[in-house]
Amino acid sequence: MGQNMTGGRIVRRTLTRNKRKVSIGTVLICIHQLAETAVPITLGWIIDSAIASGDVPWFVGSILALAALFLCLTTAYQFGMRFLNVALQHEAHRIRMEVTGRILDPRGLDTTLRSGELLTISSTDAEQSAWFLDLFPRIAAATTAVVATAVALMVIDVPLGLAIFVGTPIFVAVLQLVAPRVTRRAAEQQRTVAEATALATDLVSGHRSIEGIGAETEAATRYRRASKTALDAALQTARSLATQLGITTGVSAVVAATVAGLAGYFALTGRISVGELIAVVGLAQFLIEPLGVLSSTPAIIARARASADRVALVLGAGRILNHGTQRITGQRLDLGFRGVAHRSLQGIDLDISAGEIVGILAHAPEDAESIVAVLSGQVSPADIAGDVLLAGTPTRDIELAEVRAAIVVEPHVSDLFADTVKNNITAGRGHTDHTLAEALRASGAEQIISSHADGLEQRLTERGANLSGGQRQRIALARALFAEPPVLVLHEPTTAVDSVTEHAVARGIAALRHGPNVQSSKTTIIVTSSPALLSVADRVVVLRDGRIVADATHSVLLERADDYAEAVLR
Repeated sequence: MGQNMTGGRIVRRTLTRNKRKVSIGTVLICIHQLAETAVPITLGWIIDSAIASGDVPWFVGSILALAALFLCLTTAYQFGMRFLNVALQHEAHRIRMEVTGRILDPRGLDTTLRSGELLTISSTDAEQSAWFLDLFPRIAAATTAVVATAVALMVIDVPLGLAIFVGTPIFVAVLQLVAPRVTRRAAEQQRTVAEATALATDLVSGHRSIEGIGAETEAATRYRRASKTALDAALQTARSLATQLGITTGVSAVVAATVAGLAGYFALTGRISVGELIAVVGLAQFLIEPLGVLSSTPAIIARARASADRVALVLGAGRILNHGTQRITGQRLDLGFRGVAHRSLQGIDLDISAGEIVGILAHAPEDAESIVAVLSGQVSPADIAGDVLLAGTPTRDIELAEVRAAIVVEPHVSDLFADTVKNNITAGRGHTDHTLAEALRASGAEQIISSHADGLEQRLTERGANLSGGQRQRIALARALFAEPPVLVLHEPTTAVDSVTEHAVARGIAALRHGPNVQSSKTTIIVTSSPALLSVADRVVVLRDGRIVADATHSVLLERADDYAEAVLR
């Protein structure tokens, strides 16, 4: 994958890595179409040879031959479509996994696409990108049917065959005239639908905040506009498709009617036999199907190609993070900032020794968010000036997995997933029940477990919507504590809990990670304005206007800094 990934390359790669199954399926579908073409010819031959002669054995043999022909076309279609459908489903799955893996890669995705758009690409677009595995065989089969029909008609009577050879290029030319507009409108429709989906995702995930500020009307208006734009694009695409379908259906009907009418005239004049007339009429009727397939393919190709282009946006996007190869396992994990500038931060210099519990009070919310973003490791090195040091080594030079294992950041707004409380906390980690009980006790989540009949097996809905805000915070905190990282960063972990619970949580965090029985040197950084949490810190670093303005204990700052006391005392 890389920056040069395009929709065309996606299509070529799709066909290349499924060429065996597609080739076999295409051959079998073409055989099916040849057998379909042979059916009216066989019927005409039976009428002229077997029925007209009155030869019963010959007639029985002819019927058996016709049955064998039907067996051939049915078997070829069944096995051909099996090969093609297996290839299509496997390829769609493979593309979905590639896109999803790219989106979830720990190194991040350098793209402006929103989460709702990424969701659409990883599902609908990934599915439609694989359609080429079915499209090209259908085109090949339809073309085979048209050519076989034209040759058969030429054998019966040259003008009849010429009608097909002349009419088909006209038909294809009409398709070429309409196809570009359909392609553009299909791509526009998919873009607007993805944007509407992205907006809907944002609004649903933030509906509590929207209700809190009374912005429901504005949110509904914004979505209504986005939905209307998507609807208009869909209607334009539908009009283009309807116009194309009407024109191509009309042209194919004219071609078929011309052939059938000409054959009828030739039969009346004795130029062709009754059996040949039946064969020609059957071929003319059969011809409408492959011409219909050819008429519908431009629209499907347009959608599939637009989807391939959108998949390429994800697979071709660069990485946000490109870490080094150094390892830090077993070392003392001191943390340091050297001239760190990011967003509102203005050259931060700070040392945090392993084993410390440090509080960070930011007078401006943007300073708190900036320092949490830097510690999260989700920011591109190009967007950060200075160095963040872990065990004396810049984090950009350390293996990404090492950094992620060493530093765990629990953001202020944490997502829970639809599963049990236990699985939300453990997240598949194989720690003991004792460790889980300690995390529950320290986070205050023990109360949530004991108050529900199912305990740890209580099932949560998506994003933990069946919990209160304080309960979600405590479950998320329990998850962070259960991970037992060497460096834990917490951003306002108790804003939705009452003051009594907040004091208990503060003491629980300090005891669990920094108590007298703790053997390892764990570091805890709490970015907060909570006096309960700041009071258990070894020291508090104060940020104002993106710079460190104070570094002392909580009690000293309360006595000597009036603005500090004003900020933390509630």
